[in-house]
Amino acid sequence: MGFRCGIVGLPNVGKSTIFNCLSKAKADASNYPFCTIDPNKGIVTVPDPRLDKLSEMYRPQKTTPTTVEFYDIAGLVKGASQGEGLGNQFLSHIREVEAVMHVVRCFEDPNIVHVSGSVDPVRDIEVVDTELCLKDLDAMTGRYDKTYKLAHAGDKEAREIMPFYDRVKKALEDGTPLRRLAMTEEEKKMIRDMCFLTLKPVLYCANVAESDLPEGGKWVDPVREFAEKENAELVVISGKVESELVDLSESEQAEFLAALNLKEPGLNALIRAGYHLLDLITYFTAGEKETKAWTVRRGTKAPQAAGVIHSDFERGFIRAEVMRYEDLVHLGSAQAVKEKGLLRIEGKDYVVQDGDVMLFRFNV
Repeated sequence: MGFRCGIVGLPNVGKSTIFNCLSKAKADASNYPFCTIDPNKGIVTVPDPRLDKLSEMYRPQKTTPTTVEFYDIAGLVKGASQGEGLGNQFLSHIREVEAVMHVVRCFEDPNIVHVSGSVDPVRDIEVVDTELCLKDLDAMTGRYDKTYKLAHAGDKEAREIMPFYDRVKKALEDGTPLRRLAMTEEEKKMIRDMCFLTLKPVLYCANVAESDLPEGGKWVDPVREFAEKENAELVVISGKVESELVDLSESEQAEFLAALNLKEPGLNALIRAGYHLLDLITYFTAGEKETKAWTVRRGTKAPQAAGVIHSDFERGFIRAEVMRYEDLVHLGSAQAVKEKGLLRIEGKDYVVQDGDVMLFRFNV
């Protein structure tokens, strides 16, 4: 699996429409708030031309791409933390995701109701951020109160932690997402188990009108500025266009995209942005039985990469036989790569690179 991504946003911003396009699922996308009354989960295959090429070369019995899981919940509204709307009920479903995709409405349409009465993407972002902060504050309060009592009872560890907890609690009370709070790596570890929503990296998805593609139009500019301040990723997409693309053949898609001056579907851009946001890379295993893509974080060493396949591979790791994807494609076969002296034998300290084609040797 690549990564898990929770989708948030106000009602009627196009969350469920985009989710449907991503997962080719059929979540209800009716034109009224709170139409999504159950969290929707979609597993999306990650498009990768390199996997297609390897499959063409090896002709395996099975080709397996890596995947991304998307979770779509009901739209959040101002006051959700006090029980307004339905979205707050489902925030627990995205506690465990690695990233949050915030869909922002950047289009005007008199036929689609805006819960706040007008289009203002930055205002909408701040409404959702406030509700996520309040949800995190609920989770923090219990931990804070318990630690506070221990500190006043003389517990040394609790007294050392309290200044940091004070900062976290105040930030959330002020409506400041924790991703904006300066923290050391050690401090992040202290609250990692709480899975705070506002500590997760955010990918902004600006949903625009078809006529505003590919750049996005006037409503995207303030979102772009907002994202830049957070060092966040931003992808411009049209839910309307993507919904039309879903049912087209590959050749029809290419023709439709060319007419709109687009190089690829929004799905590809979203997944690529997600990989960049989380600093993920892909390596491959290739053979006659199966050719498969695997996702790891950049900087992962060979034994841990092997462990993604199976924990026994990591425990019994001996070595990895590694080819560069480019060398394999250029020379046409693993045997040719070996004859050219480009097949490398790597040990436990080898850092896996994007596009590596790997075979792991291990003891059972």
